[in-house]
Amino acid sequence: MSFLFKSSNGGTTEKGLSLEEQQEKVNELRKELGESSSAAIQDFLSDASLSRFLRARNWNVQKASKMMKAAVKWRLAFKPENIFWEDIAQEAETGKIYRADYKDKHGRTVLVLRPGLENTTSATGQIKYLVYSLEKAIMNLTEDQEKMVWLTDFQCWTLGSTPLKVTRETVNVLQECYPERLGLAILYNPPRIFESFWKIVKPFLDHETRKKVKFVYSNDTESQKIMAEVFDIEELDSAFGGKNPATFEYNSYAERMQEDDKKMGSLHSSTDSLLESAGKDTHGAASDASSEASFYSGTDSPKHEDGEHGAPTRHTII
Repeated sequence: MSFLFKSSNGGTTEKGLSLEEQQEKVNELRKELGESSSAAIQDFLSDASLSRFLRARNWNVQKASKMMKAAVKWRLAFKPENIFWEDIAQEAETGKIYRADYKDKHGRTVLVLRPGLENTTSATGQIKYLVYSLEKAIMNLTEDQEKMVWLTDFQCWTLGSTPLKVTRETVNVLQECYPERLGLAILYNPPRIFESFWKIVKPFLDHETRKKVKFVYSNDTESQKIMAEVFDIEELDSAFGGKNPATFEYNSYAERMQEDDKKMGSLHSSTDSLLESAGKDTHGAASDASSEASFYSGTDSPKHEDGEHGAPTRHTII
C-alpha cells in the first residue's frame, strides 16, 4: 500500500506525477541517502518524510537529497527526540506556545503562539521549546494528516517581543527541517506596527509559504469568515473569536506534555529494539552522531551565533 495520499484526479498529483512516479522518486531518494544506524534518524527517514522533502524541492531528487542530508545532520546535533518537558518547562510557563486541545475541521493539529508573552532571553532555549512543540504536534497528527495550523495571538506584542535573530532562526528550522508541515498560519489581530516587522520577515519566506499566511482581524467580517471555515467555533478559543472560554493552564498542560514524552519514549524504544534485532549498531547517541556525521559530511551544518547547531539558511516550502 502506498504511503502517498490518494488524489481526486485519477491518481495524478502535483507536477503531473502519478502516485507510482512519486514512489519511484522516493525510492531513488532513499538510495541516495543510504542506511542510518540511528533509531531516531531511521524514524525520520520514512517514505512520507522523503516525500515531503521531495515536494519541497519540486521532486528534484538531488536537491531533496542535499536538503535532507542537512536536516539529518541538524537532527543528530540538536537531538529533538531527546528534548523532554523538564528541559523546556521554564520556557512554557507563560503559554507563549502550546498545543490546543482541539483540531481544525481538517483534523490538523493546532499550535497556539503568543509571542507577546515571551518570558526568556535565551535564543537557544526559545528554539529548543519551539522544536519540542513541533515534535509533539507532529506526534499527535492523525494518520491521514501531516500538516498543522498555527494560530498567533498578538496580545501584548511589541517589536521587542520577537528578536529578528530568533525569528530568522525559527524560519530556517521550519523551512529546512520541517518542510511541508505547515498547512495554515493565521496572524490574529496583528497591531499596525507589525507591518514594518512583516516587511523584514517576509523576504525570508518562500513564496508558497507566504501564501499560507493569513491576516485575520476581529473587526473585519470578511477575514472572520476564515475562522469559521477552518475551525469549529464552539471549540475555538474565545481569544480568536470562538466560544471556548478555556485558557492556558500550566500544570494541566505540563501533565499532557509529560504523557507525550512517555509515548515518544516508547516509540523510540520500539524502534531501537527492531534495529537491534536486525543487527543494526545501536551503541549510543555518541557513536550514532559520529558515524552519521561522517556520512553526511558533505552537507552544510551552520551554527547558531551563540555556538549551538542551527538549521541551513536556504529557503524552501514549509
